[in-house]
Amino acid sequence: MSYSQKMGGKRTQTDSGSRSSSSSILQDDQEGFSPTSSNALVLVQNPPIVSSYNERIRPMLDAIDKLRNLMVMEEGIQLPTIVVVGDQSSGKSSVLESLAGISLPRGWGICTRVPLIMRLQHHSDPEPELSLEYNGRVEHTDEDNISEDIVNATNLIAGDCKGISDTPLTLLVKKNGVPDLTMVDLPGITRVPVRGQPLNIADQIKDMIMKYIKPDESIILNVLSASTDFSTCESISMSRRVDKTGERTLAVVTKVDMAPEGLLEKVTADDVHIGLGYVCVRNRIRDEEYEEARAIADRLFETDPFLSKIDKSMVGIQVLADKLVQIQAASIARNLPDIVKKINDKLNSYLSDLNKMPKKLSSVAEAMTAVMQIIGASKESLKKILVRGEFDEFPDDKHMHCTARLVEMLNKCSDQLHECNVSDPKSNFLKEEIAILEEAKAECFKLCE
Repeated sequence: MSYSQKMGGKRTQTDSGSRSSSSSILQDDQEGFSPTSSNALVLVQNPPIVSSYNERIRPMLDAIDKLRNLMVMEEGIQLPTIVVVGDQSSGKSSVLESLAGISLPRGWGICTRVPLIMRLQHHSDPEPELSLEYNGRVEHTDEDNISEDIVNATNLIAGDCKGISDTPLTLLVKKNGVPDLTMVDLPGITRVPVRGQPLNIADQIKDMIMKYIKPDESIILNVLSASTDFSTCESISMSRRVDKTGERTLAVVTKVDMAPEGLLEKVTADDVHIGLGYVCVRNRIRDEEYEEARAIADRLFETDPFLSKIDKSMVGIQVLADKLVQIQAASIARNLPDIVKKINDKLNSYLSDLNKMPKKLSSVAEAMTAVMQIIGASKESLKKILVRGEFDEFPDDKHMHCTARLVEMLNKCSDQLHECNVSDPKSNFLKEEIAILEEAKAECFKLCE
């Protein structure tokens, strides 16, 4: 079923005036749009949150999203990804809600229990299209039900308890006015497990976060609460571990209305090395409409005696959207040639392996010939290791003699067989195999001696 299938649904109430097309002024030394230029793009925009150069970024982002759907990352090929991290209750969901203009699950504890891949796409149709993709299925939803549907999909992936899963859930939002972005929201960092959570839940979350932020292609969107000491935030510690210079880390400071005093000094001093800068935001609270929340935030940054001193290039959801689109475009343009090369290298490698396989076999005689060739190759490989002592096929294990390696492998296999569930009615068939393995182990030990 296609993502582009349209579906109905009530859309969030917005100011009709905000539906007018955006205007932007792009200033760059080079002619046209160049996301890799060393000169920053200067944008002056009106709502909705969409850039006029989205149409130039969209093809690149579509290409990356298609590669992600083809699971090239499982082949070791990293893709440019904006990864959203933050301590629990730092305001991650609120930031994403403001960017997408939809409601996400909220509540106590871990709201995000699986990697949530958010694909935001601006389109001209006033009726939004929302869908969820997981476990090989695509389910369409609407703005009224999206939060509940995300919870239900998460429960199907990670279970009804409070544990987490590394299986991703993709949310596609096609909506008038959203910025063209693809982001991965990860579970908030927690320290103490609550009832129903595994005791090592904190370590599980950290491992998942490290997996996503470690690749050099990842852009880290670090969400921080204004009331916290940035230097003590676990999310900052983790991002600095993999991005020591901060060149691929952008910080979003939330809840600025709760701790405005001293915020200017915190974001300008930059004691924690945020290379891509800070953006301070005031997100929607309770039942505020999104346009209403943005208007309140604009007034706050204009009139508050502390927040009004922060440079306007560092405040607001609009500024955050612009920065993310620019950073994403630059990252894709920088990494795409290398991604293409890696894909071609992988393809050539697999084609080479495929060509070494026997051709189509049309008779028993041809099949027997192929089997004998395989047996002959295996025999030659064993002679090379056991008789001549040549280990060039195993450069990382030259110190380990083949017979010792065989003993280790047999031990491991035997342990796995012994661990078979005794209540399994099919487990009896393993007894003979275990006995044979024990005999083989004994022979290997004699060889080692």
